[in-house]
Amino acid sequence: MPNAIEASRDGRVALIRLNRPAQLNALNSQIAAEMVAAVEALEQDRDVGALVITGSDRAFAAGADIAEMAGKSAEEMIEENFFGIWDRFADSRLPKIAAVNGYALGGGCELMMMCDFAIAGESAKFGQPEIKLGVIAGMGGTQRMTKRIGRALSMDLHLTGRTMAADEALRAGLVSRVVPDAEVVATAMAAAAQIAAYSRPAARLARDAVMKAEELSLREGILYERALFHRLFGTPDQREGMAAFVEKRQPDFRRER
Repeated sequence: MPNAIEASRDGRVALIRLNRPAQLNALNSQIAAEMVAAVEALEQDRDVGALVITGSDRAFAAGADIAEMAGKSAEEMIEENFFGIWDRFADSRLPKIAAVNGYALGGGCELMMMCDFAIAGESAKFGQPEIKLGVIAGMGGTQRMTKRIGRALSMDLHLTGRTMAADEALRAGLVSRVVPDAEVVATAMAAAAQIAAYSRPAARLARDAVMKAEELSLREGILYERALFHRLFGTPDQREGMAAFVEKRQPDFRRER
């Protein structure tokens, strides 16, 4: 059986490309297992500072693999904790960027939202059309989308099953940038390289603090942020970064690693 993902490296940036083009990269158990294994290995590699996830020109991922789950009973879905493996991907502290061309629908949109931000091509399409199949999102779509774009628009997408074009997704805050289709992966790789060049502990704690903002009150979040800020003082990267600023030079955050 061919691999369902293709992984490569460019300096301190890892790239994972979904590799089921005939199925428009529909997410099945093989993709999930390979993706989680790859990301958890990258998490432990100190020479990797950021990750880009992408698909093909036609589809980032057009949904979950319906054929794989169509015949399952509720008992089987509960027993298998179907989709539960994706929580391990979402919980990875490695900064993750989704580079989206084509369709990001259903599970594909949910996978994109598990990443820290998304860069989309002008022709990209987004949506949660599970209602058309008699089910609902199961990889976090109702929760992440609502937190990201608000209740009214999330309700619209989940209850009508309509697709959202890239320009609307940008206005709504579902994606962070829209660029020409041909430039999506290069733009995401450049952003990932910028992140990977910074202090690895600082990047991870910045990510943690932003994620906590969805869970905590403003006062709790500020205290959490401040505790992380204090923790970074005295680290080699903090000393290097501030020394470089005072000395008017570029910091080398890998110097003391």
